[in-house]
Amino acid sequence: MNNLILVGFMGTGKTTVGSALAASLGMPHRDLDAAIIEQEGCSIPELFTRHGETYFRDVESRLLAQLLDNGPQVLTTGGGAVLRKQNVAVMLAKGTVIALNASEEEIIRRLENDTSRPLLAGGVAERVKTLMAERAGAYDFAPIQVDTTGKSLEALVDEITAQVVESAEGGKQ
Repeated sequence: MNNLILVGFMGTGKTTVGSALAASLGMPHRDLDAAIIEQEGCSIPELFTRHGETYFRDVESRLLAQLLDNGPQVLTTGGGAVLRKQNVAVMLAKGTVIALNASEEEIIRRLENDTSRPLLAGGVAERVKTLMAERAGAYDFAPIQVDTTGKSLEALVDEITAQVVESAEGGKQ
């Protein structure tokens, strides 16, 4: 099996689902944001404050490409990793991309008490609505699309596993 790459808007469950999926498949799990924090030696909000979003996105792009060369693995990305065309291209070239999504209401509920996300500064509900509108269609490139709203972790892992197997079998024709 090759790299499985989880993308999606913040709060859709990428890290939680990715960790469970990796455990279920016996694959290593890497989280792109955690790798950035490890490499840079500070939190993502600190990175944004010190160097700005462009610097963060540059580090994100570089590490994404490096990590995907170390597969097979389950790699979870930050919600904005898809904003650069080069990231989308490298993900599609080096693995199977799975987009997680959830309803706006569900995302707001999941994120309303999260203070670790710099892009949500200034009000979670307002920022989620604005960012979701700005990123409409940004995750549509992923061949596998999974809605996480109201589903158990076990059900999500089963659904993704079934779709990955089906996708792999479809590619062997």
